[in-house]
Amino acid sequence: MYIGTQTRCRNDTDIEVLAQLGVFNVDQTPEEPWAEWTADLLKAQRERFNRYGINLEMIHIPLGSASAFHNEAGAIFLGKSDARDRALDRMCETVRMASEAGIRGLNYNITLLGHLRTEPSYGRGGAKLSTFDYDKLDQARPEFEGGPADEDEMWERIDHWLKTIIPVAEEYKVQMACHPSDPGIGHGRTYRGVARVLGMSDGFKKLIDLYDSPYNGLNFCQGCMSESLENPAEEIYDVIRYFGTRKKIFNVHFRNIKGRLNKFVEVFPDEGDVDMLKAMRTYKEVGYEYMIMPDHVPGISGPEAGQVGFAYAYGYIHAAIQAANAADSLA
Repeated sequence: MYIGTQTRCRNDTDIEVLAQLGVFNVDQTPEEPWAEWTADLLKAQRERFNRYGINLEMIHIPLGSASAFHNEAGAIFLGKSDARDRALDRMCETVRMASEAGIRGLNYNITLLGHLRTEPSYGRGGAKLSTFDYDKLDQARPEFEGGPADEDEMWERIDHWLKTIIPVAEEYKVQMACHPSDPGIGHGRTYRGVARVLGMSDGFKKLIDLYDSPYNGLNFCQGCMSESLENPAEEIYDVIRYFGTRKKIFNVHFRNIKGRLNKFVEVFPDEGDVDMLKAMRTYKEVGYEYMIMPDHVPGISGPEAGQVGFAYAYGYIHAAIQAANAADSLA
């Protein structure tokens, strides 16, 4: 396992800084509209990073939070339609392009409602913390614009997606890594008429069972998985073991929280409820072999706040990987 990032590089200086910070593996998505992607474009993206000794090994396909009405790919999870069929065909072509460009895997997200949060709170030194409190979630918002989708409907759509895309991924040897819905809101609940079936770890157990393939797995967001637990400080390690021993973790978002299911804040890695060094040792224990990356950091003060926050997280991850490797060598 090794450090990686999906933080957007705005220019070549940002790429150079990553190399200086020892981050040599990335997930970076082309800025061009999805309809304009080609294998040559993805190859050019890889070459841009190669010049700095950095490996572009994953990209995000446009199935992200609340993508349903923001790009043509969103039709994939809106139910049966000609638009869905066209988007699925294009997504299969995207897998072929990625393979031709030498990209290991594609990260994506199955959620119609996007990233759910309530009013932010504030942590050490006044850092702004992304916050979720289910009791404060706006329940007056109207039904989702694309119509309701209960658990059965969402699983029918997901099953169709997997049966279409995973055979292509197998043919071209591209890992498909699904990210949790952020956050899960518990079992048997909907919000705006839509079930968040991939917000809880049980949903991901079903996902990998629906289509058993070495190319069907997780962009394992440790933060999201922790948010779905009643006691993340005790439970998260067995969740890592469940998916890790089955070789279903294709990427890791290494993030800490304070709180539990339906009431939490995102914090710096060193101050949350989860023992992050124990978590890193658990990834080592299960033989995880890919990127460990930060995905969110608290909002801090000053110029280049995001860059500084992520640099802090990179340093923490470097140290945690070294500590996990040292412990393994001493065992």
